[in-house]
Amino acid sequence: MHRSIENISLLPPLLGVPVALFSALLYLYLTPSTTLSQPYFTESVAIYALAAVLVLISEPLYIKAQNDLQFGIRVRAEGSAVILKAVVAVAIIVWGGEEKALLAFALGQAAYGLCTLVVFWLAYPAQLKLWPSKITEKVRDNVRQYYFEPKLLRLSMAMTSQSLIKHLLTEGDKFAVSMISTLEDQGAYAIASNYGSLVARIVFQPIEESSRVFFSKTLTSEDTQQGQKVSKASNTITSVHTALSLILLFDAHLTLLLVTFVPPYLPTLLKLLLPPRYLQTSAPQILALYPTILLPTMAFNGTLEAFLASTSTPSVMKAHAQFLVTASVASAGAVWLLVEYLQWRTTGLVWANSFNLFLRAGWAGWWAWEWFRRNALAGGSWYQASPPLSVWLACLLCGTALRVTLPEGGGLKGNGWKGIGLEDIKHIGVGAICALFTLAVCANACNKKCP
Repeated sequence: MHRSIENISLLPPLLGVPVALFSALLYLYLTPSTTLSQPYFTESVAIYALAAVLVLISEPLYIKAQNDLQFGIRVRAEGSAVILKAVVAVAIIVWGGEEKALLAFALGQAAYGLCTLVVFWLAYPAQLKLWPSKITEKVRDNVRQYYFEPKLLRLSMAMTSQSLIKHLLTEGDKFAVSMISTLEDQGAYAIASNYGSLVARIVFQPIEESSRVFFSKTLTSEDTQQGQKVSKASNTITSVHTALSLILLFDAHLTLLLVTFVPPYLPTLLKLLLPPRYLQTSAPQILALYPTILLPTMAFNGTLEAFLASTSTPSVMKAHAQFLVTASVASAGAVWLLVEYLQWRTTGLVWANSFNLFLRAGWAGWWAWEWFRRNALAGGSWYQASPPLSVWLACLLCGTALRVTLPEGGGLKGNGWKGIGLEDIKHIGVGAICALFTLAVCANACNKKCP
């Protein structure tokens, strides 16, 4: 990894560690006394801050793995860390009971941070640094010394500010629900959000981050003489167009499968997975919107914004930042309209979040079309990104069959596995046959369409 990139990668721990510690102290200072009186609350906040520090220290090694396209290292680190986090949290709750629940989750997060750091350190044992090294550069007769390359630093700051705005837009629903919802609705929204975002964390996030690295390394190279990014040959642009189309095609197929198969079985799954007390809250209504509304917009937005981040110029980044401000105002208006005026409560937040993602995906999609047009690929067909007619028909046929054969009341006469009856088993069999049929049609279409 180039030394300038290596130095920039040290900014997250250098800036993030003080911010994490200050945030923890500020949070403890501002927290009401009733919240502070919870068992192990202060200790849990301190452990969460420690966990954040551990993750921040591993960030330069994570960036190196991404820059080297060593995605296997990240999979090992995050996979083992998630498992260890769950094991630690469950073990402490089983051992100490509900009284130690806060402590259990905090120690689980600390175990996650420690495991992540250890795995990355074992992959790059000689690369762990906490302070940047001075770079000496000689241009003609002038000698220049610096820690952070100015252009790269400005680009990093611009992308960080954009990421902050995106984070506020993406997590704005959580801020809103804490301000306008009852504790019962907050709990329902939290459990629905955690369940519903599993697909996003497991499937969409790795695709988005891998796509961003792939597009960046494929489309641009660093001219060491000029220090400028230069476009590669037209055949590379064509191959990137094909890659983007295929990722969008995957997103489209996944969207069709989610819309076809999840809604008919969601009531049954909720009775099996959710605690009985949450079935009487707004959690089922919130989760019902995930496969049909929120997850599809997440998929397309993530892919298109990954391409945007890899290809945008400073002027485009400035225009995008201005658009994000406009989108935040529009999203706030959508929250007021849906939650306050129409009284859709927590489901209104999901619709508003989807609207926000739709706006962002639309802007990023426009930029993708414009970028290929500027690079003499305006004639490049986007037909590849659309599933063939056979897949649409198969999903329509199977979706209809699953809804027609849905047992009365949405499946399961009671809660838990004991509530499964003969009608449910028959419906599951119909779903299995439909799934095999749809996957076969998708595979056949891919063999004909994919290059």
